[in-house]
Amino acid sequence: MEFGVVLQTNPPASGVVSMMQKAEDAGFSYGWTWDSHVLWQEPFVIYSRILAATSTLTVGPMVTNPGTRDWSVIASLFATLNDMYGNRTVCGIGRGDSARRVIGKPPMSLATLSDAMTVIKGLAEGRSIEFNGQSLRIPWVRDGKLEIWMAAYGPRALRLTGEQADGFILQTADPDIARWTIGAVRAAAEAAGRDPGSITMCVAAPAYVGDDVAHQREQLRWFGGMVGNHVADLVARYGTEGPVPRALTDYIKGRQEYDYAHHGKAGNPSTDFVPDDIVDRFCLLGPAAAHIERLRELAQIGADQFAVYLMHDDEEATLEAYARDIIPALR
Repeated sequence: MEFGVVLQTNPPASGVVSMMQKAEDAGFSYGWTWDSHVLWQEPFVIYSRILAATSTLTVGPMVTNPGTRDWSVIASLFATLNDMYGNRTVCGIGRGDSARRVIGKPPMSLATLSDAMTVIKGLAEGRSIEFNGQSLRIPWVRDGKLEIWMAAYGPRALRLTGEQADGFILQTADPDIARWTIGAVRAAAEAAGRDPGSITMCVAAPAYVGDDVAHQREQLRWFGGMVGNHVADLVARYGTEGPVPRALTDYIKGRQEYDYAHHGKAGNPSTDFVPDDIVDRFCLLGPAAAHIERLRELAQIGADQFAVYLMHDDEEATLEAYARDIIPALR
């Protein structure tokens, strides 16, 4: 199993760069950031600094979307970074949540996302593609390579991931949900004539190593609220008796309005509806041994990477525990 770290691009950017350097030294091979350009600083500016300050780390957004930047701009951003630093980027992408809703726009459709993935990957890899009714190619791309990993929860999004994406991002560490979603992606890939084993499966969730589980729950309860924000769209589409597992939908019954001013932050008042058992299932808490046990289960289900959302009050100690105890046990 590989490991990634997920950071918000809070100022100063130098702090983000420093944490990514520490993550690489700790044995993490992927450095991800959120991409919500109003809530946090613009990540693509910071990626250049991260890539310059590290030597092997693969860097990208978890996740960008096809609605806040022109697709040719997204492709050129990745192609430029890859040309400068040697194909060390990955494009995590989804329909768009905070980046879109904060500016008063809804998430993009899956049809648009599918088209965007084709255009972004093709342009970033130097191929000619059809875009806006004309043939387009970035002429300066040299040996470009860009994997696109799609974030998904619902049946249609999981099917599109299996049909088209290079990787799958699941934003919860619940084994039951991982089993259902990874299985759905693999089935869609096989139905499309693709090799299911060629798709990288990435589970992303907050992790906090320590003994005070009650405190850890309060620090990570925000994640259940973030996931609930995505799940609410699924419930609106499929209802609570549809194909989405009840393990993913039942807990949002008490959900009310969501305030993006507290998005992804400990103490988010919009997440009071999230019960303790959801935090325990969706996140990794407790001593290192508990993390190792859950990660081994996720690996058996098919997870190739675990990406740690590192947003709580003891981030460096958790990073050190992963380097010392957890990453060696999983490798």
